[in-house]
Amino acid sequence: MKRVILVIVALAFTLSLKIASVHAEKKLVIQGSTTVLPIAQKCAEVFMQKYPEANISVRGGGSGVGIAALIDGICDVATSSRPIKDKEIKKAVERGVDPVAYVIAMDGIAVIVHPSNPVNELTLSQLKEIYTGKISNWGELGGKNQKIVVISRDVASGTFECFNKLVLKKQRVRPDALLQASNAAVASTIKRTKGAIGYVGLGYLSSEVKALKIEGILPSEDTVLKGTYPISRPLFMYTNGKPKGLAKDFVGFVLSKEGQRIVKEQGFVPLK
Repeated sequence: MKRVILVIVALAFTLSLKIASVHAEKKLVIQGSTTVLPIAQKCAEVFMQKYPEANISVRGGGSGVGIAALIDGICDVATSSRPIKDKEIKKAVERGVDPVAYVIAMDGIAVIVHPSNPVNELTLSQLKEIYTGKISNWGELGGKNQKIVVISRDVASGTFECFNKLVLKKQRVRPDALLQASNAAVASTIKRTKGAIGYVGLGYLSSEVKALKIEGILPSEDTVLKGTYPISRPLFMYTNGKPKGLAKDFVGFVLSKEGQRIVKEQGFVPLK
């Protein structure tokens, strides 16, 4: 009888391990870019409606945070609004991690101001001079005699990395700039600060802020696809090696026709 009980307990334990393993395979942790966050969140929501056994957790934090989490084994998919850096690849290799990139959408970094601001466009040179401190009053740009309140992203942000490379040419942001941790925080600050200027991904544009023309071009799906808007970039998802199981299914869903429709619905530029 004792042997029978031991066998039953052993079988039950083995079965519980198998069940736990199955459930573990159905969990997916996604972390990173606040630009990609709306895409990842909505795709996860729709995916879990289609496949109720899936359990997908989506977090922000910034592109650098997401890539670091992938390298550290904290997340399964890292979202990023910039390419992975050489030093990050080196660290990944040292940890036995093989980051594989998937471009999941395109985006334009929109330069935004309060809707009451009469300035409608800037050149790249003027934008650089605002962010490096050479221009500090809207009156110098044909606007009101009003101090420019500069809003920027923190250094963990992929949006900052791209803006720094494409606009600032890697010069330092002025020391009095107000640093924000997310696209949503930038947009929220702009809509309540009349003299402010900031930058966000296309998906964060609304009637509560005004996007400026840059070099005479407004950011839009059309101008990003044509390559005429000067501050454009791809958006990424990274996995450790080629994705398997739920990670493979989810990335495939994002790249599918339905997933790309969600990309467009979220205000970004689909690949197809």
